[in-house]
Amino acid sequence: MRGIGLKVLSVAVFMAMATCIKAAAPDIPPGEAVFFRSFFAIPVILGWLVWQGNLRHGLETQNPMGHLWRGLVGTAAMAMGFTALGLLPLPEVTAIGYAAPLLIVIFAAMFLGEEVRLFRLTAVLVGLIGVTVVLSPRLTVSSFEDASKWEALGAMAALMGAVFMALAQVFIRKLVQTENTAAIVFYFSVAASVLSLLTLPFGWTFPDTRQALLLVSSGLLGGIGQILLTSSYRYAPTSVIAPFEYVSMLMALVIGYALFGEVPTRTMMFGAGLIILAGLFIIWRERQLGLRRSQARRVMTPQG
Repeated sequence: MRGIGLKVLSVAVFMAMATCIKAAAPDIPPGEAVFFRSFFAIPVILGWLVWQGNLRHGLETQNPMGHLWRGLVGTAAMAMGFTALGLLPLPEVTAIGYAAPLLIVIFAAMFLGEEVRLFRLTAVLVGLIGVTVVLSPRLTVSSFEDASKWEALGAMAALMGAVFMALAQVFIRKLVQTENTAAIVFYFSVAASVLSLLTLPFGWTFPDTRQALLLVSSGLLGGIGQILLTSSYRYAPTSVIAPFEYVSMLMALVIGYALFGEVPTRTMMFGAGLIILAGLFIIWRERQLGLRRSQARRVMTPQG
């Protein structure tokens, strides 16, 4: 229960972070938002390490290039996601983002050599159909006229964000074999802060008090959310807490309607439902496979 509680709390904190980014989006370029989100997460992460007494060894790394590649891909994912938040309703961006776990299945097979059988492939196909349903209203011929073209751009940005996020998770799967979780989170925040500065010549603005508070809050919330998420895995298996990621859809619907006046369409809700069902099936299947592997290891382990 503690693991589930921490997971749900992390989802709520990340949703609050996304809300801050969306509220600032009309006036703040995505690259600038990435900088604030990343830079102001660093003090939170360092404070967490100090509190744990792990500052000295928590940031040691054996794979600096792995952190660099994870930083490049993760920063691209964040930039695409923040772009989408400025152009699309919050629930829609959230739904498209659920494509990332589906794409991880494909990328893990391509780049990590993981075996993917018919059950999970079928779930991925159903989920991608759901993504297509969500995207379809934004990518019609009429979508590329006047204001609608920005919504089409937002839809593509959200989809590319999911692609980059899935790739980032593949790099993380390699990094966790040799690196501490704190090091992975810290060096990503540093890399994203530095890389976001490359967008400085493309129109950063000096934020007013309200915008600065939103941007700094996004960074602090991002750091806190990452700590809560990391801590949740100490108290419960991934297969138990992963389904609670989809609580974010309920939060996105409430926040989108209450703060931004966003009313979801039936098409979006139907597509989101397909994506969530596919994601839950994949989580269930992973749990079944994990139980089988555990039973096989117990059978093979000599007794007595």
